[in-house]
Amino acid sequence: MPELPEVEVVRRGLERGVLGRTVSAAEVLHPRAVRRHVPGPADLTRRLKGRTITGAHRRGKYLWLTLDDGEQALVAHLGMSGQLLLTPPNADVGPHLRVRLDFADAGSQLRFVDQRTFGWVALDEVVAGVPTSAAHIARDPLDPNFDLASVCADLRRRRSEVKRALLDQTLVSGIGNIYADEALWRVRLHYATPAASLSAARARSLIEAAAAVMTEALARGGTSFDRLYVDVEGHQGWFEQSLNAYGRESEPCRRCGRLLRREAWANRSSFRCPQCQRPPRTTNRPG
Repeated sequence: MPELPEVEVVRRGLERGVLGRTVSAAEVLHPRAVRRHVPGPADLTRRLKGRTITGAHRRGKYLWLTLDDGEQALVAHLGMSGQLLLTPPNADVGPHLRVRLDFADAGSQLRFVDQRTFGWVALDEVVAGVPTSAAHIARDPLDPNFDLASVCADLRRRRSEVKRALLDQTLVSGIGNIYADEALWRVRLHYATPAASLSAARARSLIEAAAAVMTEALARGGTSFDRLYVDVEGHQGWFEQSLNAYGRESEPCRRCGRLLRREAWANRSSFRCPQCQRPPRTTNRPG
């Protein structure tokens, strides 16, 4: 699933490509892609026609395009495989096109493409600058209003494994499996370490590590680990080559040389160094 850096790359592309443009027509090719828009596809297309896009925003993994009345936004969540692409109107449709917008200037279309159809788009009301569907999402470490001290204090109150807390989008948003593993590797923490056992300094270093690795990934266009993430022009990110933990099973740790492990965790995988990231004494996992 695209995480903060990948979604921010898309947001920046949308900001360059659609601001100030007026929708001349919208088409929904798969109803599941607009399942969050309760009134249905016909209502979505009708209400988008003639609207001008005035902003491109993000909170965590949620994207939204504000409309000219300032009270509504077209919200998108990319899910596992969603892509927002700026494409010539005469380009091949392809099998996974779900929604497309044409503009009055007859320039590039905005297309929502989603192979697995876990992502979605919907019109939503904006309250205090944020769509209601994203109101429950916490600020992310790259947000200028991110409150590091408060988040660290909340992290230390969690009665869960530290990785589970990092992935909780109501605590801190934008961090997914890739960047959680990378941040944990940087600070030499095992994913099953109880969040409540962290010192204030350790909690701070972990969140700062997450911010640092996501900033580095953003500078490289994000991580196209499964080849489904691309920017609005269809280009892949190239941070994969800089990953220290995620996806590097049986490769040597760049810090100590031990072979990295891939372990099952919470219906997904975690990657760690058995030397640098030893399990807490409360777990029965192998060392």
